[in-house]
Amino acid sequence: MRSVFKIGAPVVAAALALSACGGTSGGGSGSAGGGKACDLKIGFFGALTGDAANLGINIKNGAELAVNQYNEKHSSCKVTLVSFDSQGDPAIAPGLAQKAVTDKKLVGIVGPAFSGESKAADPIFDKAGLNIITASATNPALAENGWKTFHRILGNDATQGPAAAKYMKDILKAQKVFVSDDTSEYGKGLADIVKKDLGSLVVGTDETAADGKQDDFSPTVTKAKASGATAFFYGGYYSNASKLVKQLKDGGFTGTFVAADGVKDDGFIKGAGQAAEGSILTCPCLPPDKAPDFAAAYKKAYNSDPATYSAEAYDAANVFLDAIAAGKTSSSDMNSFIASYDKQGVTKKVKFDSKGEPAEVSVWAYKVTGGKIVPDQEIK
Repeated sequence: MRSVFKIGAPVVAAALALSACGGTSGGGSGSAGGGKACDLKIGFFGALTGDAANLGINIKNGAELAVNQYNEKHSSCKVTLVSFDSQGDPAIAPGLAQKAVTDKKLVGIVGPAFSGESKAADPIFDKAGLNIITASATNPALAENGWKTFHRILGNDATQGPAAAKYMKDILKAQKVFVSDDTSEYGKGLADIVKKDLGSLVVGTDETAADGKQDDFSPTVTKAKASGATAFFYGGYYSNASKLVKQLKDGGFTGTFVAADGVKDDGFIKGAGQAAEGSILTCPCLPPDKAPDFAAAYKKAYNSDPATYSAEAYDAANVFLDAIAAGKTSSSDMNSFIASYDKQGVTKKVKFDSKGEPAEVSVWAYKVTGGKIVPDQEIK
């Protein structure tokens, strides 16, 4: 099903000017009878180590910036950000989720960061009533499980996949496309959507090992070159993609390399070098220049520009912080607060539908130019 892409009207949210922390009613840590809850936590859940760590660090920093700004405004009633390093591994995620739900001061999770770990951890969060807002997990099926605590701040791959296919057809004018993926919940799910939307333009397919687990991509290179494809789409993460694109170019493949948000990281360029030039990377994320005040605050805090999903994580964290400021810290109160949330963030007007999906979605194409990932155009 083709999706309609619409331009958001992102404007930079002013610094939080929220009321003092309110009382809690179950699930919080304030005293009974409306006492302040000033020792609450929100969590980041995702990779801080491992092959996809860069993506997780981007998200964690965005959430941390929101918490730090909140605490500057509420010095007598602060919130703590705690991190759960999943390494992006679905096998590790359930144990971490079980640990998270035992902390009664933890009232919300920014994450999980990746689709595979989300599939493994989200049922645990839902059973415990711990609300989550992922800033990056894009597999559409995550919203189809009936989880009451699931929310997503960005468009899913039912919008990103068709957008990538549209770019290859309409902008690259590709008549033959080779499609490969890393068999992960994210990579395979996205590649399957791209293949469906491209239809007869797909002239070959292949699978690679999970991210970071493969060094020799020569079988894929041979198939892609023999297919006559002028575009190559890869569903996966930047560690594999950097090695794959380098071997494609070294092997004589002359088509355009196209990937999605899991590859939109400087680690892709660092690993691929000159071979990354000209690659197209799609993402349902906002270019930093569309939120200049946020970008400036992020650079001041971390001495680097915001990267993929930093701004989305900032918006997600601010939903939880707004709820805390309003005293909506029990599981049910937090859930109701998120369901009725309707406020301008830095990436979009933040609002969720009944399945926890964002009401506003846009998908952008980025291009590797001069060793940097720069915005190319919004895909409409």
